[in-house]
Amino acid sequence: MEGLRTTNPVAVGDGVTWTEEEDGTGVITEIAPRRNRIIRRSVNLSHEAHVVASNVDRAWLVVTLVEPATSSGFVDRFLVTAEAYGVPTTLLFNKVDVLLQLGEAAEELLASWMTMYSEAGYECLPISAKEGIGLDEVRQRMNSGIHLVSGHSGVGKSTLLNALIPGLEQKTAEVSDVHDKGKHTTTFAEMFPIPDAPGGFIIDTPGIKGFGLVRIEKETLHHHFPEMFRLLPNCKFHNCRHLNEPGCAVRKGLETGAVDDERYRNYCNMVEEFDEGPYRAGGQREGGV
Repeated sequence: MEGLRTTNPVAVGDGVTWTEEEDGTGVITEIAPRRNRIIRRSVNLSHEAHVVASNVDRAWLVVTLVEPATSSGFVDRFLVTAEAYGVPTTLLFNKVDVLLQLGEAAEELLASWMTMYSEAGYECLPISAKEGIGLDEVRQRMNSGIHLVSGHSGVGKSTLLNALIPGLEQKTAEVSDVHDKGKHTTTFAEMFPIPDAPGGFIIDTPGIKGFGLVRIEKETLHHHFPEMFRLLPNCKFHNCRHLNEPGCAVRKGLETGAVDDERYRNYCNMVEEFDEGPYRAGGQREGGV
């Protein structure tokens, strides 16, 4: 990425060439070209970026609707980045055991989120890392390749990894009852081999509060919303941005339900905030019942 400075020139998942020194340490002499990456704007250095991981076969974004509640704005910013950099993503809706105890309203909330993202084109899996619900399918899907696990602090990433990799013993922490926020238990990205799955690896990442977009053009931002991109050929103008243009198929899709109004609002928010610095979690449809 010419002209873009990163806080970590070498990222987890990179292929490197290294030489061993006399004292037994190693020195990296070359970094192989990356086939993809997940990258975000640096939290503290607005003109720099941070490569979360590279050469990823699939990202797994862990989402919780309670304890704590993940915002759709955060999810959409992550998904836009994954789309832009060529990383397929699955949404893992964790803590369904807690949701099922909260009654009909909670079940409807989960169903609405899964409908919103599945109709956009994303795989959605309801799981409980604590109770083991849905983990057999996740294990099967992770039996080869490099898999990135990400999400807010407190969504259960460490619990999930401990269930997928017995003996890993990643630290876990309770969610604050006062602020409904999780504590950071992972402080840096790290890759682990998956037992009984030769060639399978999981990259665990620190909990992410916000996700600043990097090197994504405002004019083509809508290309990274799959449901909007599918409708673009039906728009009157080939360069339609789906805002106020006449003959827009996406705005018509809002009326028919082909485009979710929550996802569209998040898109409009990104367009409006594009020049205001790092994006933070936002959006209207919050978890919580």
